[in-house]
Amino acid sequence: MSGAEARVPDPLRIAAAYAWRIIAVGVVVQAAFSVLGQFHRIAVAVFLGLVVTAVLRPAADLLARAVPRPLAVAVALVGGIVVVLGVLALVGETVAGQRAGLEREFVSGIDRIERRLEGPPFRLDPGALDDLRSRVGKLLSSHRATVISTALSGASRLVEVLTVLALALFCSVFFTHSGDRQWRWFCDRLPAAARKRVAVAGGAAWRTFTGYTHGILLVAATNAVLVGIALSLLGVPLAVPLALLEFFAAFVPLIGSPIALAVAAVVALASKGALTAALVVVLIVVVGQVEGHLLHPLVMSWAVRLHPVVVALSVVGGAVAAGVVGAVVAVPLVAVVWSVHQALSRRTGAAEAV
Repeated sequence: MSGAEARVPDPLRIAAAYAWRIIAVGVVVQAAFSVLGQFHRIAVAVFLGLVVTAVLRPAADLLARAVPRPLAVAVALVGGIVVVLGVLALVGETVAGQRAGLEREFVSGIDRIERRLEGPPFRLDPGALDDLRSRVGKLLSSHRATVISTALSGASRLVEVLTVLALALFCSVFFTHSGDRQWRWFCDRLPAAARKRVAVAGGAAWRTFTGYTHGILLVAATNAVLVGIALSLLGVPLAVPLALLEFFAAFVPLIGSPIALAVAAVVALASKGALTAALVVVLIVVVGQVEGHLLHPLVMSWAVRLHPVVVALSVVGGAVAAGVVGAVVAVPLVAVVWSVHQALSRRTGAAEAV
C-alpha cells in the first residue's frame, strides 16, 4: 500500500468503493429506463400479457386435462373477455339508467354546496361563485379550439390503448399456450455456465409475479365489493361505477384506494349531502385499515414480503418515472427483483456449503 493510500481512512475508502458501484448501477438503470421509454408501448403490452397469462393460465391448465390445450387456451381467453365486457356493460347500463336522476341530484347538490360556502364559517360572496361560473364558461369558449384538439388527441390515444390491448392479448395467447417451452428455448440459447442461474432466476420471478398478481386481484375485488355494498346502502348514486373505479385503483398500493374513495366522497357530497359524504370518509378509513393490515400482508406473504416503506417509495418512484403505469408496475417489479436476488443468494450459499 502506498503512502497516499495509507493516509486515506478505511471508512472513506470503503464509502468511495460503494459510491462508484452505486453510480454505475444508477447509470445502467437510467439507460434501461431510457431504452424502455422508447418502446414503452411494447413494454406495457408485454406486462399486460404476463398479467393476463398469470390470471388465465391456471384455468387453461385445468381445462387442458379434458380438452386439447389450444382449445383450453381459447376457452379461457374468450371467457375472460366475456367477463370483462359483461362488467363494462353492467356499468354502462347503470349509468344510463340513472342519468336523468343523477342530473337532478347533482344540480341540487351543487346548489347545496354553494349555500354552505355562502354560510358560516366560509361566508363566500355569492357574486364570487357566479363570477367563477362565468369565467369558466368564457375560458371554455375562448379555448374551444384547444378543447377540440385535446379531444382529438384523446381519440388518437384511445387507438394507441386499443393497439396495446390487442398486442397484450396476442402475447398472452402464446404465453398461456407454451410459455414454459419458450422459456426453456431461451435458456438453451444461453452459454452453458449461465443457464442454471437464469433458469432459477426465471422460476423465482414467475412465482413471485403470479403470486402478486393473484393477490392484488383478490385485494382489488374485495375492496370493490366492500365499497359497492357500502355505497349502495348509503344510497350514493353510481355505486357500481365507483366500485369499478375502486377495483382498478387498488392496483396502485397505498394511494390508489383513498383517491378512488375521495371521488366517491365528492359524489356523495354533491348528491346526498355532508352527512353521507362524512360516512364515505369513514369508509375510506375502514377500507384503508382492512387493506393495510389484512389484505396486503396476505398478498406479500404469497409473493415476497416488502416493507411498507419500500412499497411507498416504489409507488412514488414509479409514478415519477412513468406516471400511472409506473405506479402500477413498480411494486411487482421490485418484488420480482428481490425474489430473484434471494433465489440466487440461496443457490450460491447451497453451492458453497457443498
